[in-house]
Amino acid sequence: MLVRRVIVSARDVVFLKGVIEASEGLACVFAEHGGDLQVAAPEGRAAELDALLDELGAEIRMVR
Repeated sequence: MLVRRVIVSARDVVFLKGVIEASEGLACVFAEHGGDLQVAAPEGRAAELDALLDELGAEIRMVR
């Protein structure tokens, strides 16, 4: 299991979570607090997760 930490604004949490969870079981999103998130995925899907996070980063402000 791999985990990526991302920070987004509180208003973008629902958008990010919805996109990731709609991506064919790619990953799960866990909220630490506010927009501080942990995104967990299987090791074999690291490249796919990173590509999706890159795309989302172009849509919303995100710190990785």
